Amino acid sequence: MLLPSRPRLVLVTAAAAALTLTSCTSREETPATSASGGGPAASAQSAAPSADGCTLAKTGYPKVDLKTAVVGFSQSEKEANPFRTTETQSIRDEAAKLGIGNLLVTNAQSDLNRQISDIKSMLDRGAQLLIVAPLNSDGLQPALDAAKAKKVPVVTIDRKVTSQPCADYLTFIGSDFVEQGKRAAQAMAKATGGTGKVAILLGSSGNNVTTDRTKGFKDELAKTPGLSVVAEQTGEFDRSKGQAVMEQLIQSHPDITAVYAENDEMGVGAVNALKTAGKTPGKDVKIVSIDGTRNAVQLIVDGSYNAVIESNPRFGPLAFQTLQKFENGEAIPPSIVISDDQYDETNAAQKVGNSYE
Repeated sequence: MLLPSRPRLVLVTAAAAALTLTSCTSREETPATSASGGGPAASAQSAAPSADGCTLAKTGYPKVDLKTAVVGFSQSEKEANPFRTTETQSIRDEAAKLGIGNLLVTNAQSDLNRQISDIKSMLDRGAQLLIVAPLNSDGLQPALDAAKAKKVPVVTIDRKVTSQPCADYLTFIGSDFVEQGKRAAQAMAKATGGTGKVAILLGSSGNNVTTDRTKGFKDELAKTPGLSVVAEQTGEFDRSKGQAVMEQLIQSHPDITAVYAENDEMGVGAVNALKTAGKTPGKDVKIVSIDGTRNAVQLIVDGSYNAVIESNPRFGPLAFQTLQKFENGEAIPPSIVISDDQYDETNAAQKVGNSYE
């Protein structure tokens, strides 16, 4: 459902597509579902920061010049996934655009202990500002404590942590994952005509992305009684694992007529499994997933996929903008929720250039 638009602040970036900021409040956010669009402009719907937002004065942290600062970025997962590749490149591109000459980049390779070690190592190397893509919602506290001890602000992106904003980290920037799940269920109802047996390929456990995308999808799907979830199993956000799980589900539930994959990589894996089994994905079995990768959007164009809810990974502009605002003394809200686009058979061919790979 489209929500009324709000005033927009346009931020010019070098990104191929834009993040759209929809809310900056401490309460639960409800982002608009209007298209974020493609091209070089990033637009942000502006909302006044809450009066009790986090400020430089409130934290007592030293003021840092962003351009001369040592900035650290901790990536959580291997960059075989297009989301991670694009996310890291967005950070690198924005740092270069801003003239930041000392950017430290690490990759934890899906190992929580390694991510903690990576962050502590960057702090030891003099990092004064940190951008972190958490592997899990829980377990990162030792690294956050280390940053706090050195009075280094931390912006988290794409996954929330269960720690306390302003006290343990500055803010979270990312999508409303419950809303993504709801929109995926709406797309599924449209693609199936409201009837069918659905399998869910769950993301990895231990993070709010999986939990929220599942909740949003199930809650919204309950409004369409002709659709029922007959199986759900984790593919851990991985294409090969998603394919293996789908192969098992085809055997154990041959009557499945729809698949909800909680990221595109698992969805593409499901397509491969269905084709190998002699089924026609997109027709015999409807497929809806979340992310917005080029592979998945192209499959819609080709007729082997039905819908993709975007989860935009181009966080570089907003992450650095948020850090700059903090250093300027402005109040930063506990979370900054972006708005994501959507692809289906009505627009995929026209918008495939907005996808990422």
